[in-house]
Amino acid sequence: QVQLVESGGGLVQPGGSLRLSCGASGIIFNNYAMSWYRQAPGKEREWVARIFTSGLITNYADSVKGRFTISLDNAKNTMLLQMNSLKPEDTAVYFCNYQGRQGFYWGQGTQVTVSS
Repeated sequence: QVQLVESGGGLVQPGGSLRLSCGASGIIFNNYAMSWYRQAPGKEREWVARIFTSGLITNYADSVKGRFTISLDNAKNTMLLQMNSLKPEDTAVYFCNYQGRQGFYWGQGTQVTVSS
């Protein structure tokens, strides 16, 4: 069973930066996709960014393109999300997601609040 644990959330002022981490364990097969999603209060969960381990192809939602960067640290079995130029509308709980041969798994989420 895949287990995912997010960290790195917090309170930041508009224009600031945060880096989220997602530690993964229990992944057996090499080729899979890891994603970040977020859910703001009263809104549906939305996809933010995705990285494919095969070829390290990345995709981003239009709302974060150019500001967020997704990456993998294979040595540490960790997925990262570098978030720059943060806006109040980025405030949400951010979730890590695994999708592959072992199924579909979520982490517990980490809160990001962008406010002055």
